Amino acid sequence: MKTNLIPFIFLAIAIFACGSDVDDPKEEVVDKLDLRVTIPAGANSWVVNSTQQDETVVSDGGIHNWTSLTDVLRTYFKTSSSGELHVGFRIKSPEGTSKIKVTVGNDSKEVEISNKEYEIVEIGKFNISSSGYHYIEVQGLEKMGTYIGDINDILIGGPAVGSVTFVPTENSYFGRRGPSVHMSYKEPEGKDVQWYYNEVTVPEGEDAIGSFFMANGHAQGYFGMQVNSASERRILFSIWSAFNTDDPNQIPEDYKVLNLGNGSDVTVQDFGNEGSGKQSFKIFNWKAGTTYKFLLKGEPSVNNSTDYTAYFYAPEIGQWQLIASLRRPQTSTHLERLHSFLENFVPSTGNVSRKVKFGNQWAYTTDGVWTEMDKGTFTADATASQGHRADYTGGAEGETFFLMNCGFFNESTQIGAEFIRTKSNIAPNIDFSKLEKP
Repeated sequence: MKTNLIPFIFLAIAIFACGSDVDDPKEEVVDKLDLRVTIPAGANSWVVNSTQQDETVVSDGGIHNWTSLTDVLRTYFKTSSSGELHVGFRIKSPEGTSKIKVTVGNDSKEVEISNKEYEIVEIGKFNISSSGYHYIEVQGLEKMGTYIGDINDILIGGPAVGSVTFVPTENSYFGRRGPSVHMSYKEPEGKDVQWYYNEVTVPEGEDAIGSFFMANGHAQGYFGMQVNSASERRILFSIWSAFNTDDPNQIPEDYKVLNLGNGSDVTVQDFGNEGSGKQSFKIFNWKAGTTYKFLLKGEPSVNNSTDYTAYFYAPEIGQWQLIASLRRPQTSTHLERLHSFLENFVPSTGNVSRKVKFGNQWAYTTDGVWTEMDKGTFTADATASQGHRADYTGGAEGETFFLMNCGFFNESTQIGAEFIRTKSNIAPNIDFSKLEKP
């Protein structure tokens, strides 16, 4: 009996074809990246090769107005793990296709961006070899219009992502400035402090723009030195008004801080936006690596007021210089809550580290005795305590206390930690009667 094989052949072909239809979609499935953590680009990014351009390109909303192919942008974050890192951007290129280069560690990927509305674009997988701070770097390679693109968020995931530290959008301004750190000194017990002496040294290379190395801080004001720009540095002495406002124009007359007199080339003016009061400053080109001395007097004065008088000593000049004497109404006290701090007041340099050493702190009490203050307590601001930035440290090094912040280094000091520096046992040799009078 002959068997007709043709139906069987067609049946086999049909079964094979059906099997192919089932298998093909599986072959086309893309290995999607794990992008479970969203990092706001605006709060965590910097144009690292241009401070001025950073102020234009990076804002609370993200990376915008990005036009230059020479701009190098970095987004910083800290991970608790190492290994494979998945990266994506919430990005758009509204003027046509742009090409960007994304780098993590030693690995780079080139990606074309053509979507004109915001979409999540997968960049790829990278490897990070350690836990701690890392950055994702991006640079434009090609563009069709004026702008390279807009980035709202950086998305990460993968095995390298355990817990992640970054700045949330609601703390963008202070988060980009970086954590402020303080060292509070143990004062003589049961005595009134009339004079407060401190020495300040900024190591070479640690004098980043925006730094305020505040030497003589107290309950009502502060006194120290700043890096205001690439060409200007200041000695700054300020006293807050006892009236609580950020607008100096709202301070009643009987609460206004008064200028009793100031030194030569010193500007005295009102200030606001961080409480309000009177500030005085002298433009002075102090140098990193040189030790400067700060001396502050505080004592009760007439009509329930307190007079604060600040003096600055630069070895380049060789004598104490009067900065200013400021009277704070509605306050009758001597100096209290003696401390120093380090802060950055320019958000576009919050990715650059800075360090300061404070040495030989002394308090002169109303009984005519100098007391050396060798015990300090380390504290930090809300950006640190809330876990938004972890690049802050402080402690004791020989005869000095030190503070360091910003730059995304991996060391952190426990807030509230206490330190003891080595005593110098050399009291300041100051003839108060020869100091310039206000």
